[in-house]
Amino acid sequence: MSEPRKLFAAPEIRPFGFWDSPWSAECAVAASRDFVELRCGPAGLFWTLFDPADGRTTLWRWQAGEASCLTPDSHSLRSRVYEYGGGAFCLVPGGVAFVNEADQQLYLQPFSAAPAVRTRNPDARYGDLWSAGPHVLAVEEDQGTHRLVAIALADGERQVLVEGADFYAAPRLSPDGRTLAWIEWSRPAQPWTETRLCLRRRDGDAWGPINIVAGADGGESLQQPRFDAEGRLHCLSDRNGWWQPWALEGEHLRPLPAAHADHAPAPWQLGLCSYLPEAGLRSWLAADRSDLVGADCQLLATGYSRFRQLAADEGHYYCIAAGPENASAVLAIDRNDASVQVLAGGGSELSADEIARPRPLQFAVGDGECAHGYFYPPCNTAHRGPEDQRPPLLVFCHGGPTSASQPVFDPRIQFWTQRGFAVADLDYRGSSGYGRAYRQRLAGGWGELDVEDAKALLMHLAGLGLVNPQRAFIRGSSAGGFTTLLALVGNTPFRGGASYYGVSAPLALREKTHKFEADYLDWLIGDPVRDIARYRQRTPVLRAWEIGAPVIFFQGGQDAVVVPEQTASMVAALKEAGRQVECHVYPEERHGFRNAANLAHALEAELAFYRGLL
Repeated sequence: MSEPRKLFAAPEIRPFGFWDSPWSAECAVAASRDFVELRCGPAGLFWTLFDPADGRTTLWRWQAGEASCLTPDSHSLRSRVYEYGGGAFCLVPGGVAFVNEADQQLYLQPFSAAPAVRTRNPDARYGDLWSAGPHVLAVEEDQGTHRLVAIALADGERQVLVEGADFYAAPRLSPDGRTLAWIEWSRPAQPWTETRLCLRRRDGDAWGPINIVAGADGGESLQQPRFDAEGRLHCLSDRNGWWQPWALEGEHLRPLPAAHADHAPAPWQLGLCSYLPEAGLRSWLAADRSDLVGADCQLLATGYSRFRQLAADEGHYYCIAAGPENASAVLAIDRNDASVQVLAGGGSELSADEIARPRPLQFAVGDGECAHGYFYPPCNTAHRGPEDQRPPLLVFCHGGPTSASQPVFDPRIQFWTQRGFAVADLDYRGSSGYGRAYRQRLAGGWGELDVEDAKALLMHLAGLGLVNPQRAFIRGSSAGGFTTLLALVGNTPFRGGASYYGVSAPLALREKTHKFEADYLDWLIGDPVRDIARYRQRTPVLRAWEIGAPVIFFQGGQDAVVVPEQTASMVAALKEAGRQVECHVYPEERHGFRNAANLAHALEAELAFYRGLL
């Protein structure tokens, strides 16, 4: 925990970027504990919590006004289907079913007993669990083949429900148990470009033919099918430009009243729940906020700016939420008076006057277009910069690249603003949360449009007098690392950058990456044969000689997405070119670091790197 500041002490004048703060890297990492999934049922409210202190995800139950952990030390809940996982647990009669991180098998844990394994296929992984009476529905991944299965809780007997498509998500059974709905898609599509909503009805023990309800002709992304209490099927579709709620009437989907905004994030992970048709509860994402709306169109929990994993019972709405001053929390919202109770998490160990708050940005790019982001000014009551100086800027580039930044309390961002850096969290063209057209804008343009937007963001903030354009840095993870490296090529405005397991060789990534993203680069850059010149132009490792700014790299030794060899080749190329380069490899980490010591070490190393350049 950070130490309290001295009261009424005059701020010390010190150069931006060199301020001291008790908000250490260890504090920032400890505050990164996050709630993952949430479910509600007759047995109560349950959620999972990831804690970097031990790198585990544990299951918690709220009962009699207290939260208790149900997961023994020997287990951790996490699915790795499609590498990004999701839907790692569901409530079943008398207990929970979950995916164990170590072996990716399905386990049954009665409330009164220890977990017991139910599947024993070492080649298979499971995710997107959904309770169906005596069975659990799941997405099964077995050596690159995907299908929907039903697994008996009693003995683990497995029944294949649907197979043949490349990918599946969200198996959901109607209340009467007679209709199965799901999402599927085929290569080369991604789940945020083109998917299909399908149904299959059961007569006795026999399943009938597959009926494609929507998406057969392509051109729309559907997600999160759900049946309401009356058995009416709902889903989200972006056919009108935004992920909005639709309902099945007869044989066709009909739009439901909704704000012109995305009502869900890009479905990188399974198990999303951003609306509840049976409770009239839904969230939506807009350019500068996220709202939660109840059945009577009343805005709920207005102090928060991100809502996910919605659930409800007769008395309350539940969700995982976060805000500009509040870390991730589990909320219970009374359905009668809309009063909010924080059940777990929330708040911040930083006092309110120490927190840098996000300012929405919209700035001109390209030919009459605009891009978005959030700006965080330096904030530290113990220090201020010289009057004649402007702070250095650190541009954050999110991964994906079909993802988005969020205007919520981020302990990492506060680590930088506490030290006198300004931070800009960039939502370049291609980010989600701004509608289908903005999300699709990156098709064929990755490595150009995102780089243009990062540079335009710097110029925009410099023009407003908010930052020193001569002292700007750029950082990113995964796809954001790719943007970072290309932003440092040639006559760059950035003095240096940090790549966290960033893509440096797109063609090599295409050859070795997992099935979920095997065709992603063809969409982002182009055909590897027809557009080979484009690939070469956008391959950082081939342009190492043109990178003049210093770079620091961070890489996981077990990364199956951006394999360690990619980063090693990039580092070697920069060294051969005589460039200043630093690299840190964490042998036990995968794609996205989870160990507290490694996360803190990386933050401190990155800070020392930038200070050396300042």
